[in-house]
Amino acid sequence: MTTRLADIAAQAGVSEATVSRVLNGKPGVAATTRQSVLAALDVLGYERPVRLRQRSEGLVGLITPELENPIFPALAQVIGQALTRQGYTPVLATQTPGGSTEDELTEMLVDRGVAGIIFVSGLHADTSADMQRYEQLRGRGVPFVLIDGFSPKVQAPFISPDDRAAMALAVTHLVSLGHTRIGLALGPKRFVPVQRKIEGFVRTMQDLLGLATADIEERLVQHSLYTLEGGQAATAALIDRDCTAIVCASDMMALGAIRTARQRGLEVPDDISVVGFDDSPLIAFTDPPLTTVRKPVPAMGQAAVRTLLEEIGGTPAPHSEFVFMPELVVRGSTASSPGDRNRAQENHVPRGTA
Repeated sequence: MTTRLADIAAQAGVSEATVSRVLNGKPGVAATTRQSVLAALDVLGYERPVRLRQRSEGLVGLITPELENPIFPALAQVIGQALTRQGYTPVLATQTPGGSTEDELTEMLVDRGVAGIIFVSGLHADTSADMQRYEQLRGRGVPFVLIDGFSPKVQAPFISPDDRAAMALAVTHLVSLGHTRIGLALGPKRFVPVQRKIEGFVRTMQDLLGLATADIEERLVQHSLYTLEGGQAATAALIDRDCTAIVCASDMMALGAIRTARQRGLEVPDDISVVGFDDSPLIAFTDPPLTTVRKPVPAMGQAAVRTLLEEIGGTPAPHSEFVFMPELVVRGSTASSPGDRNRAQENHVPRGTA
């Protein structure tokens, strides 16, 4: 073994320690150095370890957290089509409750020799997760791109919507309709997109309504789960705090918000306005059609594929975040606040009735 390391090190022009790091998939080795070591293995006729054998040109892994939220299949479709146009075959790996973890799915894809991996809303978005897993993946020579969520600890390209701007769009729309008690329903606080949405929400509420930060965060921000039931629970709490409008961090949560409003005997949008986030497929056909902030899914998916293929091709993007601007889509779930309508009616009393 020592003789072999010495031979490879001499051929590649590196130290034996560097050769050992490459063979064992350890991080901290430059891509060009890694390639020199692998080339030396090939020239000397040594068989590469399984994890270091030439990766298939054809396969690219895509790991999503689940498929029940329609925004994930929509993103998977965009990414799959973009990969297919470039001659690659997407391999979709989905986490399910009680099923495979992100780490297990990653290992499965690496074992199948994928050329690279795209992670959607993965552990990279969780500030409590250990980011070392991504550095270990990089150490094994697997290119990857991360969608939704950012970590300064991971040396990789990130693709994100502008969550702060999304909240500014939603709040500005509701304030223009006369709402001043606006609630925000979103997921657990440890996730980067959640933290950014809170920042955008708080800043816009301060700028437009002059509210104190503490009052906004304590009374108008409600954490729950990114599900229909999560939206129901968060909305119940916000209605109890006299909110006349609710911004939800996903369309699924927004559908839960509408359900809770109706259970309370409230009409949407006459009594309470609801804004979603994503603009998931078919969301324009709900009752009422949902006002939402459209996530730029086509642009994000195509950028993720383009960036990953650059990584695979040996021209990696810098450690940076590509941020895409969302768009407000106004439909039927938002209207002027009840207080504004009452005042308008009082100011337009027909003659002869006063």
